[in-house]
Amino acid sequence: MPGPRLLPRRLLLAIACVSAPALLALALLVMTDRVAAWPALIAGIGTIAGLALLIRPHLLHLEAVADYIRSMAADGGVARGKAPPVPRGPGPSALAPELSDAAAEAGHAWNDRRHELEAVVTANETILASLPDPLIMLDDERRIVRANHAAETLLGRSLAGRDLITVLRNPPLIEAVDAALVGGPGRVVEFSLPVPVERVFSARVEPLASRIADGTVALIALHDLTKIKRADQMRADFVANASHELRTPLSTLLGFIETLRGPARDDAEARDRFLTIMHDQASRMARLVADLLSLSRIELNEHSPPTGRVDLAHTLRSVADTLQFKAAEKSVTIRIAPDLTELPPVCGDADELAQVFQNLVDNAVKYGRGGSTVRVEGRAIPAGSFGDASRPQADRSIAAPRRVIGDAVAISVSDEGEGIAREHLSRLTERFYRVDTARSRDLGGTGLGLAIVKHIVNHHRGTLEIESTVGKGSRFTVLLPVAGEKIPASAPASQQ
Repeated sequence: MPGPRLLPRRLLLAIACVSAPALLALALLVMTDRVAAWPALIAGIGTIAGLALLIRPHLLHLEAVADYIRSMAADGGVARGKAPPVPRGPGPSALAPELSDAAAEAGHAWNDRRHELEAVVTANETILASLPDPLIMLDDERRIVRANHAAETLLGRSLAGRDLITVLRNPPLIEAVDAALVGGPGRVVEFSLPVPVERVFSARVEPLASRIADGTVALIALHDLTKIKRADQMRADFVANASHELRTPLSTLLGFIETLRGPARDDAEARDRFLTIMHDQASRMARLVADLLSLSRIELNEHSPPTGRVDLAHTLRSVADTLQFKAAEKSVTIRIAPDLTELPPVCGDADELAQVFQNLVDNAVKYGRGGSTVRVEGRAIPAGSFGDASRPQADRSIAAPRRVIGDAVAISVSDEGEGIAREHLSRLTERFYRVDTARSRDLGGTGLGLAIVKHIVNHHRGTLEIESTVGKGSRFTVLLPVAGEKIPASAPASQQ
């Protein structure tokens, strides 16, 4: 502590200052022969000794108070009840006890205020972290000062200190931020993030009236518009697609209804035949509407990956049992590989994955040759691997060339049908795209099955691989992340 080291020097200085007038008076008396030298010397020594006894306790008291204040500054406050020590002793040591009391009260007030400020800061931090929308705080050099939990979940960890342009590379947004940093007004900018699934955000850029303590001069508040935009787009797509695809069956129904009300009113044979066709067309419309609604629901939630655990062996057996009767009508055998039970569970939604494999197995049965076999096989794939490297690249076509990050499970559905020409493979997952339109409609297809598969696979941050050889058959492989593997928010989306 600095007090004890400085005490002798301060004591000597204080004694010299206080005793100087008395010593000077004694010296004058000696010089004018009014007082003898020896009595004057004794009087001077007595004065110095008395002053030392009087001043030293006060200096000790002042040093104790100074040390107490230094400890307050070093520790950020003191515990209530703690006070600077008051030197004990006769007379002079208790001349200024109020100084200790005042210092103690100041320390307690400081401590209480510090706790209040800490509570306010903690509350602000909790509120900031709990905001559902991403919030980014910027300094005057466009560096990120802080970001809340929602922003780090969206854009990645360790955002502090990075230039905004390295995180959000959107020119209109950067332009709005730069304008705000030089004194311009706040703006609202819409932009999209393409990965892992495209999402649309509204960014409100707002400059602060003055710089705050951590250097923040502007805020960016993001609001997710994805569901709103997708709902608008889905309404438009639904109207366009439904009006196009429903036009033919509706025209057929109306034509047959007019015929039954007119020329064929009393023709029982024609009536039975027309009613069968009308039933088929109405069933096709019902399937089409059901598929459109299913696709719309999947697209609406595609940006939020599922977090459940799915046992694929159980799901695939259930799908095979469901389609067994339909396969038997074509003398098609659905063969499930026995080792699927050894596969680890995947991260996903059980109902959606059941829909994926039901669509794939149904297509394999539908387009496979009579008396053929549909094979469902699976294998575990270590992180970093993809596909079957032993097969020639020329025999393979990747419909969704995105690698799953981390360990994965691959499920393949193979048929022994006519196969698909290579030029069609990249478009198979488009809505209403058909290699053979007439055949697809005759078989009851809506043109949406593989589009639904693609979007569900994207929702699961997986990959769809399509391989086909004309005259031999096709194989559809779905790659899904193993449960327990973290799916990074920055994982790239499937490209179609």
